[in-house]
Amino acid sequence: MGVPWRSRWRRVGTVSALLSAFFLGLTPIFGKLAIVRGMAPLGVAAWRTVLATLLLYLVLRVWRPSWLYIHRLGLLGCLLAGAINGLGSLFYYSALARIDASLGQLLYSLYPVFVGLWLWLDRQAPGRVTWVRLALAVPAVYLLTAGGASGPVDWLGVGMMLLASALYALHLPVNQRVLYEAPAPTVTLYTLAAMSGVVVLAYAWLGPWQVPVDPALGGPVLALTLVTFLSRLTLFLGVKHIGGMHTALLGLGELLVTVAFAHWWLGERLTPRQWLGAALLLAVLLLSRWDRPAAPPKPGRGGWLQWLEPPDFRT
Repeated sequence: MGVPWRSRWRRVGTVSALLSAFFLGLTPIFGKLAIVRGMAPLGVAAWRTVLATLLLYLVLRVWRPSWLYIHRLGLLGCLLAGAINGLGSLFYYSALARIDASLGQLLYSLYPVFVGLWLWLDRQAPGRVTWVRLALAVPAVYLLTAGGASGPVDWLGVGMMLLASALYALHLPVNQRVLYEAPAPTVTLYTLAAMSGVVVLAYAWLGPWQVPVDPALGGPVLALTLVTFLSRLTLFLGVKHIGGMHTALLGLGELLVTVAFAHWWLGERLTPRQWLGAALLLAVLLLSRWDRPAAPPKPGRGGWLQWLEPPDFRT
């Protein structure tokens, strides 16, 4: 007997969310490397987003041109989500230039807490297991990255990273509404396009303009582009099938990826406290087996994002 349809797509969503966490875990590694080598933070945000958008457009144009179509409200939702996340990425890379990558990931990985807030406002209350996972996630990310920062804390950088986390969390439920009616690659393309518009305008305004033709800069930027492209595709595929909250919780696995590559690439070592955090994070990931994604909002249920639903979905 075959795997039930819903169970099969739930597995696809879970695997996609874990892959997204892997690729996202590489983001601070390549981003920090580009900044350390002399690339302006806004330049890193701009080039990686624009190149990832162009790459995805070419892939869809060649293999699935029909996926370039999206309904009007879906496009508006993608543009809104992309603008929100684009603004968040500006804060993220600006903060990454001011604080350690480990502290930055600690703060940024609190986005499931913000996702829960946004979904609650959209009348999609998390289940009991979700709340347990959230309760474990907060001390897990704290312990995992504790002691990694060096020197005094830059509170401006801390504030910018928390704002980036909240904005990243906000774009997930916006896109989740659109994903009820549109394929994940389509939503990814138009969200990235809106992100590109925001970061390019900010980069052109604030400058200085840099073209990463030097291999020392181009290598990390191209690697960051690739992981951005792959993480976005898998992120929205996960959101489509298991919801924004559960995708965000599985996305906490990116911390393990960041720590592992920092250990291998940068020579960092885990402290006993960080190993305890890794164990708690593993528990958060394993509990996903018993967690159930929130049901799509029913017609007339309301919520602050209901306006993004197509008319035939509301009636």
